[in-house]
Amino acid sequence: MAALTLVQSVNLALARAMADDPRVLVLGEDVGIDGGVFRATDGLLARFGPERVLDTPLAELGIAGLAVGLAAQGFRPVAEIQFSGFVYPCIDQIMNHAARLRTRTHGRLSCPMVLRMPAGGGIRAVEHHSECPEAMFAHMPGLRVVVPASPARAYGLLLAAIRDPDPVIFLEPTRLYRAVREEVADDGAALPLDRAFSLRPGADITLIAWGGMVPEALAAAETLAAEGIDAGVIDLATLKPLDMETVLAEVARTGRCVIVQEAPVSGGLGAEVAAGIAERGLDQLLAPIRRLAPPDVVVPAPRLETAYLPDAARIAAAARETMAYT
Repeated sequence: MAALTLVQSVNLALARAMADDPRVLVLGEDVGIDGGVFRATDGLLARFGPERVLDTPLAELGIAGLAVGLAAQGFRPVAEIQFSGFVYPCIDQIMNHAARLRTRTHGRLSCPMVLRMPAGGGIRAVEHHSECPEAMFAHMPGLRVVVPASPARAYGLLLAAIRDPDPVIFLEPTRLYRAVREEVADDGAALPLDRAFSLRPGADITLIAWGGMVPEALAAAETLAAEGIDAGVIDLATLKPLDMETVLAEVARTGRCVIVQEAPVSGGLGAEVAAGIAERGLDQLLAPIRRLAPPDVVVPAPRLETAYLPDAARIAAAARETMAYT
């Protein structure tokens, strides 16, 4: 067991999956010789060779199409898109083919592929490098959408995604790649792809987050605890399918919740979570559901990113307002 960063855990999971299953391939721009733009695939080419670690042209549509074809023929490709803002050319292949292959062939074929990419802000990057397209993918039937928020969960969830018989979108929070270290055992153990993680129990209010917002929610909970407010924290982890059972159980205990997302507010996953709580747990609520999200604008230039993204202070403020509701 070693103390690893999230990006090191991704690398470890890829190596473990490739060692365990010769059908697992890695492909994408600069994933071989350079080891990926964030070094998530560093060392894999030397260990597994060019037939299993493929440097591709700068062509996202081609990367996705190649992955779909490989998956349909029995391989388990893990394709990397360098940044989530570059994923939009892939939509034709992902929506029209990967997500539909099982239905189209009446179960004769499936598409066991993973499309992984850095996502989200927090690194003050330029346009197209800080986007969160999670809701777009979650709206496509036939896909799973996963967002790890810690090194250990990145390892277990990526292994599960690679082993899943259907396509998985794996969004890796860029800001968390090297933010913290955590003990990670390379034991090959996968984590469930349909389960949220209750990271901190709470009696007064529930903070629901995923990806880069999870550490902010945990920090907000610490601030609130010093003020006598007992806040629980849930990491959704899998955005499709949503684990509403865990969410409803936690919200039933506290009666109050704040949902935090990094993507723009309209049409986001926070609205889906709120709808699920309203439909199945409305009578448990002691205050209105609160969503905290950026405005409906493109992620701004680096100097304005801090003003754009939710943080621990704003989450704590939203929790105080929710607690004050009578």
